[in-house]
Amino acid sequence: MFQVSFTGSTEVGRLVMGAAAASNLKTVSLELGGKSPLIIFNDADINVAVQIAWQGGFFNKGEMCVAGSRVYVQEGIYDEFLKKVTENVKEWVIGDPFDTKVHQGPQVDREQFEKVLRYIEAGKREGATLLRGGKAIGEKGYYIEPTIFTDVKEDMSIAKDEIFGPMICVMKFKTTEEAIEKANSTKYGLAAGVLTNDLNIATRVSRSVRAGTVWVNCYLIGDINVPFGGFKMSGFGKECGLQGLDHFLKVKSVITPIYNSPWL
Repeated sequence: MFQVSFTGSTEVGRLVMGAAAASNLKTVSLELGGKSPLIIFNDADINVAVQIAWQGGFFNKGEMCVAGSRVYVQEGIYDEFLKKVTENVKEWVIGDPFDTKVHQGPQVDREQFEKVLRYIEAGKREGATLLRGGKAIGEKGYYIEPTIFTDVKEDMSIAKDEIFGPMICVMKFKTTEEAIEKANSTKYGLAAGVLTNDLNIATRVSRSVRAGTVWVNCYLIGDINVPFGGFKMSGFGKECGLQGLDHFLKVKSVITPIYNSPWL
C-alpha cells in the first residue's frame, strides 16, 4: 500500500499521518475538521442569508465538517438578522430523520450528544449570550435544540473548537478587513461562505479567506468535478476533480536514448 486517504477528525488524522510515517512512508491525504465562517454583508438579501445560515449551521444536525458555525454579520443588518434568524425556528422540524418533512434528527450517539451539551454549558460560562435553544429535547433519543449564541469572542471554546453539533455563533463586524481577519482567526481552513451583491467584495473575500472551498451567495453546493479539501489543520490533498487523483498516482520517468549519445 502506498496511499492512505482519510476523512475524519484532526486528532485521528494526526495518528494516521504518524502511522504512515512510522511504517513505510506511504503518502497520505487528509480531509479533517473545520470551523467555517459565513460572512454576511449589509447588502445581502437578509431573508436568503437567514435560510443559508440555518442550512449551513444546522443541516445534518450540525454534524458536518464544513458547517458554517461562525456567522459574521455586518453591523448594519446585525439586529435585523438576529430577529429573523430566531424566528426561523418555527419552520425547522425536529424528529425522525426518515420522515421527509423533518429537517433535523438526533445526534449520532450519546457521546456526541453529551459533548455538544457540554459545549453549550461552556459557552454560557465563558460569557456568551444564549439567544436560542441550548437544551436537549425529550427524554428519548439524542435530540438537541438548534442553538444560537451571540456576544461571542474569538478566544471562547465555542468559537474555536469544532463542536459537530447544531450550534452557531453569530458575531458582528464593521469592515471588510475586519471580516477577513476574523474569518482567518482559526486553526482550520476547510470552507467559508460570503453573502454580498458586491462583486468586488465577493472577489476580495474569497481570495483572502484561507479555506479550500469558498461559497459565494450559497452554501453546501458541490460537484464531482470541483476539487474539495482544506488548508491548515483541516488537512491536505483533494477529493473530486482531476486533483482528486493526484495522491493515488505515482509519476515515473523512463529515459531512453534514441541516438548515439556522447555520454554512452
